[in-house]
Amino acid sequence: MRRNYSNRKKPVIRKSRKKQSAWYKKALSFSIILFVSLLFLGLLYHYRNGLAYYFGFKSDKVLNEEAVNKQISDVRNFQVLEKNEGKTIGIDVSEYQGAIQWNKIDSLENQYPIHFVFIRATVGDDRLDKKFKENWLGAKKNKIIRGAYHYYRPNENSLEQAELFIQTVSLQKGDLPPVLDIEKLPKNQSLARLKIGLRRWLTIIEAHYKVKPIIYTGERYYTDFLKEEFSDYLFWIANYNFYREKMETDWLFWQFTEKATVQGIKGNVDVNIYNGDLQQLRFITVE
Repeated sequence: MRRNYSNRKKPVIRKSRKKQSAWYKKALSFSIILFVSLLFLGLLYHYRNGLAYYFGFKSDKVLNEEAVNKQISDVRNFQVLEKNEGKTIGIDVSEYQGAIQWNKIDSLENQYPIHFVFIRATVGDDRLDKKFKENWLGAKKNKIIRGAYHYYRPNENSLEQAELFIQTVSLQKGDLPPVLDIEKLPKNQSLARLKIGLRRWLTIIEAHYKVKPIIYTGERYYTDFLKEEFSDYLFWIANYNFYREKMETDWLFWQFTEKATVQGIKGNVDVNIYNGDLQQLRFITVE
């Protein structure tokens, strides 16, 4: 009997799964490498001015890992300063900076004059900064606009913290308003009780010095806990993120780095930008 094979389906020739998988992996690897390369080139272009400045004029240094990290931080610092040209630059210090040679403090990178400094005065309800008096007098002697700040401990009595600051800090004409530094969340009390304590400290300080205090905190802390309920106060915000290069309009001061180098100070120091020029900064000082 003759068989009819004409209706039989032709066998489907399929590509090896292994070959497909290998091709897919190569394509994926190539895409990732391309993306990273483009991102790297984009960053190089974006930070071209800072890179040209720092690696062009400081390439004589032997770079270890720590030095490389510092160079990267310096590039970003230079970029931020360049993008905020015309605004007033300052630093903030405490006992952690050791003995400061105030007569040598002049500018950042010999380009950006340092016009103001915030100096830590007190911590919690019982501790004075070991270098406060020395720094307070040194800044005044060298005609740097000065301000004092209190590091607030959430789990300690707010009235006693305010009293310690008042006993320690005597403001004069031309000084910046007092600053409340709040960075921690409470352990033994509710967030509502913390806010009551902060408000008490601020109210007592304002009544004593006849000027409204400034609040210092991190950007996330500000957004999550303080922005709405303390909107009647001016804020000094800390944000060191690499992507941020300009300050928000509602910030009075911006602490943009903790890794800057200033002549007269050993080690790193924080740098801040005031959201205005020098004349506007003088306008908010104590009369």
